[in-house]
Amino acid sequence: MDAALGARESNLGRVLQILHRDGPQSRATLTERTGLNRSTTASLVGELAELGLVDEGAPEPTNRVGRPSPMASVSPRVVALAANTEVDAITVAAVRLDQSVALRERIPVDGPLSPEAAADVIGDRVRTWRAEALAGHRIAGIGVAVPGLVRVADGLVRQAPHLRWRDAPLRDLVAGRTGLPAHVDNDASLGAVAEHLYGAARGIDHVVYLDGASGIGGGLIVHGMPVGGAAGYAGEFGQNRPGIGDPADRRCPGGVLEDEVNRDRVLTMLGLAGIDEPELAAAIAASGDPAVPAELARQSRILAAALANAVNVLNPSTVVLGGYLATLCALAPGDLVTQVQAQCMPASGEGLQIRPAQLGVDRQLVGAAEVAFRDLLRLPLQAIAAQSR
Repeated sequence: MDAALGARESNLGRVLQILHRDGPQSRATLTERTGLNRSTTASLVGELAELGLVDEGAPEPTNRVGRPSPMASVSPRVVALAANTEVDAITVAAVRLDQSVALRERIPVDGPLSPEAAADVIGDRVRTWRAEALAGHRIAGIGVAVPGLVRVADGLVRQAPHLRWRDAPLRDLVAGRTGLPAHVDNDASLGAVAEHLYGAARGIDHVVYLDGASGIGGGLIVHGMPVGGAAGYAGEFGQNRPGIGDPADRRCPGGVLEDEVNRDRVLTMLGLAGIDEPELAAAIAASGDPAVPAELARQSRILAAALANAVNVLNPSTVVLGGYLATLCALAPGDLVTQVQAQCMPASGEGLQIRPAQLGVDRQLVGAAEVAFRDLLRLPLQAIAAQSR
């Protein structure tokens, strides 16, 4: 590709990324944000519309002098598919370019499935949707969230203990079952990306994200960029051994953070299983057993110690907690920020904020869709050409 064509495709990607991340924009706003001239911006928007990626609509009312500028927005007929693999279910969704979820289905499964069986479940749902609900849509690809270590370069799941997977070529399995470009990453890393771009950490450049369900995973944002490490394994906070100040707080000798800060312990105390976070929060609030708030306080103390270590090492301005950890933060006695600041270096904890994730059950799905959209957003023409071969 010559330099001129390469520059144009790069500019197509710039315009599409702005519309994708920030919503509908007028041509005048796009011209200002890209630094391109008006005729070039109009040409780029027109080409994106011809490709079926963008819709143009009537100008919004304005008090400004001169002819109003048409509005551009991403097409609702462009989606990425996303899948979140859990012990007892696989959730599959179709996410539009504006991050709205067009379709979502949680498919219960009987215990952890093999990687091949999980890919079969995903493939069956994708085939049905492509023939029915998504007929006539452009599908950019599929992203899969996994609760384990994923070698991002080739989508090999090195280890997912709760699913009992080891060295599973999930990217290739899902690509083979769906016929789509496939991407696989850790579920918490994808949650961190989604919350940074569209949720509780939007606009924040230094973030530690922790998510708790069957275990505890995490993700890092440094200088506004996700940090995956050499192979993509960064953020495994749940496998750290926390400092526990009071020996009476320890429940699992030699255990790691996710052994001590553990949702299943609370469910067992309540005599419950298979409930979501709002249901768990309601059950905790309704419980008259004094052992329940005592257990929440114990887990909160241990979580605070682990977060203090992260604050000392990474100096984030914000910690975002998802899943069970957000429930724990909201309902445990005492203020988690105060507990963390009491245990970290004073300067590192100055101004620290701890926030619950905002995207709810969609956070991993939106993150998985984001990686599936990546090639289309960067080089739209090449991504479309590659899928048409």
